[in-house]
Amino acid sequence: EVQLVESGGGLVQAGGSLKLSCAASGGSFDGYAISWFRATPGRAREGVSCVSPNLGITYYADSVKGRFTISSDMAKNTVYLQMSGLSPEDAAVYYCAAGNNAWCTGNKVYPSSYWASWGQGTQVTVSS
Repeated sequence: EVQLVESGGGLVQAGGSLKLSCAASGGSFDGYAISWFRATPGRAREGVSCVSPNLGITYYADSVKGRFTISSDMAKNTVYLQMSGLSPEDAAVYYCAAGNNAWCTGNKVYPSSYWASWGQGTQVTVSS
Protein backbone atom coordinates (compact mmCIF):
# COMPACT_ATOMS: atom_id res chain seq x y z
CA GLU A 1 0.00 0.00 0.00
CA VAL A 2 1.39 3.37 -1.00
CA GLN A 3 1.96 5.91 1.78
CA LEU A 4 0.86 9.49 1.16
CA VAL A 5 2.11 12.80 2.54
CA GLU A 6 0.23 16.06 1.97
CA SER A 7 1.69 19.54 2.25
CA GLY A 8 0.96 23.09 1.19
CA GLY A 9 -1.94 24.03 3.41
CA GLY A 10 -2.07 27.28 5.30
CA LEU A 11 -3.90 30.54 5.86
CA VAL A 12 -4.94 32.61 2.88
CA GLN A 13 -7.23 35.56 2.33
CA ALA A 14 -10.43 35.15 0.38
CA GLY A 15 -9.69 35.30 -3.31
CA GLY A 16 -6.19 33.95 -2.80
CA SER A 17 -4.49 30.79 -3.96
CA LEU A 18 -2.77 27.77 -2.50
CA LYS A 19 -1.11 24.74 -4.05
CA LEU A 20 -1.38 21.45 -2.22
CA SER A 21 0.99 18.57 -2.82
CA CYS A 22 0.48 14.86 -2.28
CA ALA A 23 3.67 12.83 -2.41
CA ALA A 24 4.07 9.08 -2.43
CA SER A 25 6.40 7.87 0.27
CA GLY A 26 8.12 4.53 -0.18
CA GLY A 27 6.23 3.70 -3.34
CA SER A 28 4.86 4.91 -6.62
CA PHE A 29 1.58 6.29 -7.88
CA ASP A 30 1.93 4.25 -11.05
CA GLY A 31 -1.31 2.42 -11.68
CA TYR A 32 -3.27 4.34 -9.07
CA ALA A 33 -5.87 7.06 -9.21
CA ILE A 34 -5.31 9.90 -6.75
CA SER A 35 -8.11 11.93 -5.25
CA TRP A 36 -8.48 14.99 -3.05
CA PHE A 37 -11.15 15.08 -0.39
CA ARG A 38 -11.91 17.77 2.14
CA ALA A 39 -13.47 17.53 5.55
CA THR A 40 -15.07 19.99 7.93
CA PRO A 41 -16.50 19.20 11.38
CA GLY A 42 -19.88 17.56 11.23
CA ARG A 43 -19.76 16.86 7.51
CA ALA A 44 -18.79 13.84 5.49
CA ARG A 45 -15.62 14.01 3.46
CA GLU A 46 -16.33 15.69 0.14
CA GLY A 47 -14.52 14.48 -2.95
CA VAL A 48 -13.37 17.59 -4.78
CA SER A 49 -11.11 16.23 -7.50
CA CYS A 50 -9.33 13.16 -8.76
CA VAL A 51 -6.86 12.17 -11.42
CA SER A 52 -6.03 8.90 -13.09
CA PRO A 53 -2.67 9.69 -14.68
CA ASN A 54 -2.35 6.43 -16.61
CA LEU A 55 -5.76 6.94 -18.20
CA GLY A 56 -5.60 10.72 -18.59
CA ILE A 57 -8.79 11.24 -16.60
CA THR A 58 -9.57 14.14 -14.29
CA TYR A 59 -12.67 15.08 -12.37
CA TYR A 60 -13.78 18.17 -10.47
CA ALA A 61 -16.76 18.65 -8.21
CA ASP A 62 -19.08 21.44 -9.27
CA SER A 63 -18.13 23.37 -6.15
CA VAL A 64 -14.52 23.75 -7.34
CA LYS A 65 -14.77 23.50 -11.11
CA GLY A 66 -13.01 26.38 -12.80
CA ARG A 67 -11.09 27.29 -9.64
CA PHE A 68 -9.10 24.16 -8.79
CA THR A 69 -6.69 22.30 -11.04
CA ILE A 70 -5.32 18.83 -10.38
CA SER A 71 -2.07 17.71 -11.95
CA SER A 72 0.47 14.96 -11.56
CA ASP A 73 4.22 14.62 -11.89
CA MET A 74 4.84 10.90 -12.06
CA ALA A 75 8.61 11.37 -12.12
CA LYS A 76 8.28 12.92 -8.67
CA ASN A 77 5.41 10.66 -7.60
CA THR A 78 3.50 13.79 -6.65
CA VAL A 79 -0.02 15.01 -7.34
CA TYR A 80 -0.88 18.68 -6.96
CA LEU A 81 -4.08 20.59 -6.34
CA GLN A 82 -3.81 24.21 -7.40
CA MET A 83 -6.58 26.17 -5.71
CA SER A 84 -7.50 29.70 -6.69
CA GLY A 85 -10.39 32.03 -5.96
CA LEU A 86 -10.59 30.59 -2.47
CA SER A 87 -13.53 31.46 -0.25
CA PRO A 88 -14.27 30.69 3.40
CA GLU A 89 -16.45 27.83 2.16
CA ASP A 90 -13.28 26.13 0.91
CA ALA A 91 -11.75 26.04 4.38
CA ALA A 92 -11.26 22.44 5.47
CA VAL A 93 -8.72 19.73 6.10
CA TYR A 94 -7.70 18.46 2.70
CA TYR A 95 -6.74 14.81 2.28
CA CYS A 96 -5.32 12.96 -0.67
CA ALA A 97 -6.08 9.31 -1.23
CA ALA A 98 -4.87 6.60 -3.59
CA GLY A 99 -7.00 3.87 -5.03
CA ASN A 100 -8.16 1.88 -8.00
CA ASN A 101 -8.36 3.73 -11.30
CA ALA A 102 -12.03 2.76 -11.46
CA TRP A 103 -12.77 5.09 -8.52
CA CYS A 104 -11.98 8.19 -10.59
CA THR A 105 -14.06 8.81 -13.69
CA GLY A 106 -14.72 11.87 -15.80
CA ASN A 107 -18.10 12.21 -14.10
CA LYS A 108 -17.40 11.51 -10.47
CA VAL A 109 -15.03 10.54 -7.72
CA TYR A 110 -16.13 7.51 -5.73
CA PRO A 111 -16.88 8.05 -2.02
CA SER A 112 -14.14 8.03 0.57
CA SER A 113 -14.91 4.44 1.62
CA TYR A 114 -13.57 3.20 -1.72
CA TRP A 115 -10.13 4.71 -1.32
CA ALA A 116 -7.53 2.50 0.30
CA SER A 117 -4.65 4.78 1.28
CA TRP A 118 -4.86 8.20 2.89
CA GLY A 119 -2.52 10.95 3.89
CA GLN A 120 -2.64 12.73 7.23
CA GLY A 121 -4.37 15.82 5.87
CA THR A 122 -3.39 19.46 5.53
CA GLN A 123 -5.38 22.38 6.91
CA VAL A 124 -6.60 25.13 4.62
CA THR A 125 -7.94 28.25 6.32
CA VAL A 126 -9.49 31.10 4.37
CA SER A 127 -10.06 34.45 6.01
CA SER A 128 -12.82 36.72 4.79
